[in-house]
This record gives sequence, C-alpha cells and structure tokens, in this order.
Amino acid sequence: MFVFEFKYKMKIRITLICSFLILLSTTACDAQTKNMQHQEKSNNPLLCNTDSGTCEIADSTTKQIDLVPKETNKSIHILYFTDPICSSCWGIEAQLRKLKLEYGDYFSIEYRMGGLLKDWSYNSGGISKPSDVSHHWDEVSQYYQMPIDGDIWLEDPLPSSYPPSIAFKAAQLQDEEKAMLFLRRIREMVFLEKKNICNWTYLSLAAKELGLDAIKLKKDSENIANELFQNDLKITAETGVGGFPTLIFSNQTKNFQYINGFKPYTTFENIIISLNPNAIKQKYNKDWKSLFTMFSSLTLKEFCELSEVNTNQGLEILNQLSKEGKLQVFQTKNGNIWRLKK
Repeated sequence: MFVFEFKYKMKIRITLICSFLILLSTTACDAQTKNMQHQEKSNNPLLCNTDSGTCEIADSTTKQIDLVPKETNKSIHILYFTDPICSSCWGIEAQLRKLKLEYGDYFSIEYRMGGLLKDWSYNSGGISKPSDVSHHWDEVSQYYQMPIDGDIWLEDPLPSSYPPSIAFKAAQLQDEEKAMLFLRRIREMVFLEKKNICNWTYLSLAAKELGLDAIKLKKDSENIANELFQNDLKITAETGVGGFPTLIFSNQTKNFQYINGFKPYTTFENIIISLNPNAIKQKYNKDWKSLFTMFSSLTLKEFCELSEVNTNQGLEILNQLSKEGKLQVFQTKNGNIWRLKK
C-alpha cells in the first residue's frame, strides 16, 4: 500500500518520534539509542515498526494483570488506552468504526486516557519543542491515510494533552455515548482544524455541539474528572502500556489478545472471532446516505473502508455528492472530511 521510498525516509524520523511519544507517556524509554539496531536490542519498551507504519509496544511490556472491566453483558471486552492527540489512534478510527458495525453486538469498549503529553519540560530524541512535531504529523498523515495538519504545532501548539483528556473523563460523567462523540469531535478539531483543544473555548464548543452541559463539563474537569484521569494514568502504568493505541481484548474466560499500534481491519476482526468463535458478522447498509446518517463525519479512508470501495471510487463519490450539495467538505492540505449538508 505504501511506497518503499516513503518508508525509507520515514525510518529514522519515526524512530526519533517514537522515543518522543513514549517519553511523554507513563512509561519512559531509552531515547538515547544511536541507531535502529541498537534500539531493537535495548530495553526500550516501544519498538518502531516501519513495515506496519506505527510504533509498537514490545510484547514483554504489556502485563496480563487481573483487569476488572466494567460490567457488561457482551462476550468480549476491549480496554482501549488512547489519548486525544495520538495520531496513531486517529489512524485506526476507520477500523474501530467498522468493527462496531459488524461485531458491535459482541463487545463492549472501555476508554482509558494514557497521558501522552504532560508538558514540554524535557529534551530527548531530537524533540525539544512543539515545532519539532509539525513535519512528523504531516508525514504520518500520508502513512495512515488520514488527514492530519501538522501546522498546529507551528501556529497554536498544545502545551499538554492532559486538559482534553480530563475533559473527556468529565464528558463520560454526563453520557458515555456522547463522550465518545466528544472525543471524536475534539480530535477533528486538533488534527484537521488546527484548534488548540487545551483551550476551553473549543472544548466548550464541542460539548455544546453534542448536547453536553459545557458548564458542568468545566466544573467536573476541575475536580472529580481529574481524579478519574489520574486513575486512568495509574491503570496505564500498572498494565505496562507505553504507547498508543493499545487495545486489550478479553473474553469471559479471561483469555487476552492485544493490539499495539496501527493495524489493518482484519487484525481486529480475527481477534473478535478467536475470542468468540460463534460471532457472526452483521450486515449493514453501505450506501453513502446510511453511512453519513450513522456517523456525523467521514474521511476518505473511513468512507472507503465502510463502503468497501477503492480510494479512487470513494473520492469520486464524495466529490460528486459535494458538487450536488448533499455533502459539505472541510479541506486541509493533507486530506478532507465530509459531513451531511445541513
């Protein structure tokens, strides 16, 4: 899918960025590796796999602790460690959306905020300031085929990912489903719209768009939601998670399967089937109107994944619908996102 020249150019850069990302998460890594061979032999818990296009956690670091998931009547539970500004997490949105459509009857998903960026009080791996991240985001946008505009790190850089993480925990206190939509919306803001989602103006706007109480959201973020976030950080550390996305799948007999980093849809599907051999893939309407009714926004990759058409076909369909005034498009230098025309 990806050209070899691009992977070669990405190889050294992603190695440095991986060291940066894990340093900012709750598990530290050795960011002083001198070359990729040395890094792979070190105790660095985050290994960069340019073949899969992501930074992966070493198998030995994720612990099979006795996790206690939320009560659910589903046969499979997914514990998802993520962060609002995790570009790899944005990269698997299409896979997760399709998984919910086809196997949503068989699993529940529990979101935990891992704390990717506490602050900028460090200097490691060639990363010492926000502008160092800008070009990387532009590159991984092509790698994951999801629109990401790295210019935010030049124009209005985030000082931390903690405020939007805490806001998500506050949203969960009001409505679990709306909280997941809130997380999606603030990711669109930061990745496409170049909005600093540490700013409460944008967090409040996202909350209001989704019918959440913005005043309560801010109040809860200042006390109980922050406590919940600290608990998420504790669980992240105890589980040995050192990078995002990390998804821990388990069934009622406590069999565990893991996904570390960006993976194709078949990986997600195969894990569901292995944990529940009786799981039956559900059919869903793949026409454009049904998809945009189920999801308020879709990128090109998401539309192609869900409608099961190739990239050229998908782009032609979306552009035609936009010309006909049925969809409205938000354009960025690295890709677009479409919504139903109001």
